[in-house]
Amino acid sequence: MRIEVLVDVKTTLGEGPLWDVDEQRLYWIDSFDGRVFRCTEDGREVRAWDVPQKIGSMALRKNGGAIVSLQRGWHSLDFQSGEVELIHDPEPDKPNNRINDGKVDRQGRFVAGSMDTMEEGPNGALYRMDPDLSVTRLEGDIIVSNGPCWSPDGRTFYFTDTWSGEISAYDYDTATGAIANKRTFAKMQWEGGAFDGATVDAEGCVWSAIVYAGKLARYAPDGTLDRVIDMPVKKVTSAMFGGPNLDILYVTSMAKPPLPRFPDDPAPRGSLFAIYDLGVRGVPEARFAG
Repeated sequence: MRIEVLVDVKTTLGEGPLWDVDEQRLYWIDSFDGRVFRCTEDGREVRAWDVPQKIGSMALRKNGGAIVSLQRGWHSLDFQSGEVELIHDPEPDKPNNRINDGKVDRQGRFVAGSMDTMEEGPNGALYRMDPDLSVTRLEGDIIVSNGPCWSPDGRTFYFTDTWSGEISAYDYDTATGAIANKRTFAKMQWEGGAFDGATVDAEGCVWSAIVYAGKLARYAPDGTLDRVIDMPVKKVTSAMFGGPNLDILYVTSMAKPPLPRFPDDPAPRGSLFAIYDLGVRGVPEARFAG
């Protein structure tokens, strides 16, 4: 195994690595600076798009462009023109919230949640956007929505409220997108660390970025801790398998902590990392069907 800095763009809050198998390109975002990035599997041809608000996540669309989760709801992003247009704001009455992490399920629905920007109160919620652009509220009382991902068969949904100290698993109805039977999947065991972005590999194991503790943790389908990777920085934020063989693990990080109580980092902070030779492959990510 080896860890390399793939792109050193010093993202203030790097997040949401997304490998697209159709384009063979990696996307990721800077949540605080409002940017979407794209590059090749080896970090070349870096391109960036500005969005007008803080961004929590994105989903590529089947017919081109993207859905971006911005501070004030979901917007469409046209990569050709750079234009951004509001689709739906689920929380117009909560100005201190913003939409955060999200991913697309195997059927092409976009699931994303909101967060309290001070990371203190349970003011956020989890939502599902269907291909017809209708939005359904799935769960409430969330401080920071993070790490949504699915088992390879799509029937188990994983999600964390970062400051709850645990990853939850749910039964996921692949026909309707409904969640049920919430239970604890894994608990935080590193002091000062918190579960952040996550992905699932082809063996059904969950990889979670342990932000502020500088680790990646792999959990077996039964929730047992299977593997731990120490990263060069403390503030690792999310991970996603990509590359032509889906065997490179891309990891985002933040250059500056969002609040003063969080730790600083050495020089590679804010970089996009690539981890090679893990002997593990990922699962192709679906595009949003709407």
